[in-house]
Amino acid sequence: MDSLPLHLCILHKSSTLINRSHAFFHSIALLAMLYYRASSFSLHATTPSHLLTWLLVFASELFLSFLWLLSQAYQWRPVSRTVFPERLPEDRELGAIDVFICTADPKKEPPVKVMNTVLSAMALDYPPEKLSVYLSDDGGSSLTLYAIREAWRFARLWIPFCKSYGIRTGSPEAYFLEENEVDQFVEVKEKEKEKEKIKRKYELFKKRVVGACEGVSIAGHDHPPLVEVIRDDDTSGNEDSSGGHPKIPLLVYVAREKRPSYPHRFKAGALNTLLRVSGMISNAPYVLVLDCDMYCNDPSSARQAVCFHLDSKLSSSLAFVQFPQKFHNLTRNDIHDGQLRSVFEMKYPGMDGLQGPMLSGTCFYIKRAALYGNVGEEIGFLYNSVLEDYFTGFILHCKGWNSVYYNPPRPAFLGTATSNLNDTLVQGRRWYCGLLQITLSRFCPPIYGLLRMSFLESMCYSHLALLPIASFSLWCLATIPQLCLLNGIPVYPKASDSWFAIFSFVFLSSLLKHLKDVQSIGGSIQRWWNEERIWMMKSISSHFYGSLDGILKSLGMGEANFTPTNKASTEEQTKLYQMGMFDFRTSAMLLAPLVTLVIFNMISLAGGVARVTVTGGWDKLFGQIFLSFFIVAANYPMIEGMIARRDNGRIPPHVTIWSVAFSMLILISGSMVFALHPMN
Repeated sequence: MDSLPLHLCILHKSSTLINRSHAFFHSIALLAMLYYRASSFSLHATTPSHLLTWLLVFASELFLSFLWLLSQAYQWRPVSRTVFPERLPEDRELGAIDVFICTADPKKEPPVKVMNTVLSAMALDYPPEKLSVYLSDDGGSSLTLYAIREAWRFARLWIPFCKSYGIRTGSPEAYFLEENEVDQFVEVKEKEKEKEKIKRKYELFKKRVVGACEGVSIAGHDHPPLVEVIRDDDTSGNEDSSGGHPKIPLLVYVAREKRPSYPHRFKAGALNTLLRVSGMISNAPYVLVLDCDMYCNDPSSARQAVCFHLDSKLSSSLAFVQFPQKFHNLTRNDIHDGQLRSVFEMKYPGMDGLQGPMLSGTCFYIKRAALYGNVGEEIGFLYNSVLEDYFTGFILHCKGWNSVYYNPPRPAFLGTATSNLNDTLVQGRRWYCGLLQITLSRFCPPIYGLLRMSFLESMCYSHLALLPIASFSLWCLATIPQLCLLNGIPVYPKASDSWFAIFSFVFLSSLLKHLKDVQSIGGSIQRWWNEERIWMMKSISSHFYGSLDGILKSLGMGEANFTPTNKASTEEQTKLYQMGMFDFRTSAMLLAPLVTLVIFNMISLAGGVARVTVTGGWDKLFGQIFLSFFIVAANYPMIEGMIARRDNGRIPPHVTIWSVAFSMLILISGSMVFALHPMN
């Protein structure tokens, strides 16, 4: 008789019907819109300058329409999954798990926060003799080494406490901020007494680590290799000792050698080092990869993942189980879209109904066998891009491996989302640089992946691969119609024309579908509007610069770099974020394009309204006036940051002045071009 299944896969039939219906009607509207563009060349492109503007707008709309078509693969067959860990075999039959945690900079990634992640991993609900935790310290800092030794000593108290009282929040910092988790037990007084004892020990541990920051060197780019199995002087390994110490997982510190002249391959290199070191020590068949701030919020995640890896129908081809990245510091409005809703609530459930989700860089349990080969070139964590997770997952799927996505009711892992604009833009720039590096390589997903994976899965990878190029299309649509508006040149049909209804349908259909997706997970209209705004901001700034970086590096004109996301924020930055206000303290290079385009659209809106008020032409220029109004309205916080705010997070006056100058330069240059070729 067949054993009971370890998991169930559920198809979202209602969402599938809505998604496919929307795709059908929206695609008809897009085809009609593109037909209008193609058939109107002779009417509107009467001079070289007008021909150029018409071609640029048409090319932008055509490319964005193609991207939209690729994105429909995410919506085609969304699924969700349920697991039954109580049906797993006995502990002695479970495969071992190695946990990989990477840190690189103690200044941006505070050691106390990193050690909370380490402690939470050691507290997973899994046989301790089958669980090993490896910390990669690419900074080679003696501070991090000191902190992990202190964490080991505290773990001898923390882990038994978690096991005895069923504590689910593995991070002591997060646990002691929660209220009454222990109160669900009968012997409340005894547990509370033990809790207070552990809390005092934790405060002492934290005080020692924070105090050690003073006078401790941070090695950084030049340091020798070091591998240390962390243990007390009076015990050996993770075994029980005569002193009555409890058995806890193995803990290993790894600092690989780094020299300025030797390429270290960033995070992929660190993970491959851990892969080799762990292969010589514990060699577990499964590996959990975590960012240094992504602590285990549910100790049962290991058993949940094993439900998929031990499933007889999946096991032979299953490479990894991806959990969503969720964050403990998000506000309700989430002005930076730090929760990455479109990825973890829309894209990944959709890909799970195909060949499986992409690799997300953290929060995944991967089969070690899927990573073996010529490390860094064929298998392993691949080196061809700073976006090693996307590239590694892509190659695994090309080789026939599958993956699954599991989003449990209680978040399995919680991390720290970016809470200021600078970190958000820097992170986006790195991601899009990595994507375009892959797109411009011989592994270009639309070509390389087309015959190596399912067609719909290749559409998903192709969509992300080509997404950086969309920033150029959005730059065109944020400037060319506005220049034409100021010069009285229409680029959209008259408002009274039936073709205008097609453009209106495409615009409203996109917005309403986005709103429906946001509200389907309990999001508000305000969050939807915030997502619209931050998408524009990222596309114009960080995605644009990331695309330029990717092009230059693919041409050999730039060096790859990896800037870790800052996990430490100031009290002032946190306060602004919680108030729903942007902190505009970022580099002028990242901020100036945003401010320039907002100012330019303000000029376009005012000039356009003045033109049609004086000379008429509301009917033929209404589309461009509305486009400028929409951009200005969506980016009102930037106008507020330029004019009304006086706090430290405002837009610096010198950036505003330079942006006004750039806006006038665009305006004058465009007007001169149109003046050279006036309409007949």
